[in-house]
Amino acid sequence: MAHRHSHGGGCSCEAGPSDEAERGLEYGLFQRIDHNKLQCLNESREGSGRSVFRAWNERNDRSRFVESDDDEELLFNIPFTGNVKLKGIILIGEDSDAHPAEMRLYKNIPHMSFDDVGREADQTFNLNIDVAGNLEYPTKISRFSNVSHLSIHISKNFGAENTKIYYIGLRGEWSEAHRHEVTICNYEAAANPSDHQMSKLTPQTHFIS
Repeated sequence: MAHRHSHGGGCSCEAGPSDEAERGLEYGLFQRIDHNKLQCLNESREGSGRSVFRAWNERNDRSRFVESDDDEELLFNIPFTGNVKLKGIILIGEDSDAHPAEMRLYKNIPHMSFDDVGREADQTFNLNIDVAGNLEYPTKISRFSNVSHLSIHISKNFGAENTKIYYIGLRGEWSEAHRHEVTICNYEAAANPSDHQMSKLTPQTHFIS
């Protein structure tokens, strides 16, 4: 059985191969991301933000990472190919002050920019340094049960000029988005007399003798 942690602390249990496979399935939401439309704002190298969303068994690949450019902030705009019930997030950084210290989540705000991060987040996490993916941050599922777009704002790190992230794992359930066809009905604004033939009424006059 896989072991998940919602806060700091170690675990004396060692995961076996079956646990690893199960964990990989749980963190399979990266396959449901529209990677071509995924954006990372303030990344120092264009396109590097997409590389941190990958398979669970590739989480320890240190050759792929995203680093912030002008300051410590990063903003990910993550569109999904359907609707997602987001249950948990794992974030792997390095053992230094460049590790993210706070993560703020927003749902269903496409094309979010740094001008928008002043609004209240749907959920905020204070992060611990995690270099192996041992810590999971559970979401409030009631708030993240119907997510078509997720924004992750890394608002600060532990004191470095720039932030560095190797891996972000998303755990949850995916369902296909149902598109409801809209039926457009044209209603008559005013009646057209020619369309409504009416019988001509001839009044009958009755004489009483």
